[in-house]
Amino acid sequence: VSDKNVVTVKGPKGTLTQTIDPAIKVKTEGAELVFERPTDLKHHRAMHGLYRALVANMVKGVSEGFVIEQELVGVGYRATTKGQRLDLALGFSHQVALELPAEVKVSAAQEKGKNPVIRLESANKQLIGAVAAKLRALRKPEPYKGKGVRFVGENVRRKAGNADRRFDPQRAGQCHDPFPLIGLDLAGDHQRRLAAQARIQARVSLE
Repeated sequence: VSDKNVVTVKGPKGTLTQTIDPAIKVKTEGAELVFERPTDLKHHRAMHGLYRALVANMVKGVSEGFVIEQELVGVGYRATTKGQRLDLALGFSHQVALELPAEVKVSAAQEKGKNPVIRLESANKQLIGAVAAKLRALRKPEPYKGKGVRFVGENVRRKAGNADRRFDPQRAGQCHDPFPLIGLDLAGDHQRRLAAQARIQARVSLE
């Protein structure tokens, strides 16, 4: 911790720094970092928890690292990498090329019969999350067939398409009267018309 309230964390995965608000005091006690807030006001409590979480993520990042995996769902979707360059085929008329930050390691794998998978690794949780969000925004999963870029294990809510709403005569036969408020009695009207025609014919025959 420097005099300017800058916390630096070093580890096997890299080095990260975070500037802490002057209102929050940071001190080292043995192998622990202690964060202290001046008051219990709302904004002080918010900053207290925020900076503690940020530094905890930094410690985990430089020691273990963060990994995010995304899969491409769709016919013809594929991903290839060359260094920090990621080339994607997402059903557009053109290829999508992205140059990723040097702090994020990227790799792509595709097994036979499975969807292509993009693997992101970084010590910076905020950076890797932003990169993953940008990739997903290129082709968000659509709700009908589920095609698009999604996180591995993500549950995409699906909607029923028009094919599931086609007219079913069997179900229609079980429906109630489609004109309940009008009160049409088509069968009764037909019987009355037949009876009226019979009376007319009988009268004509008698005359």
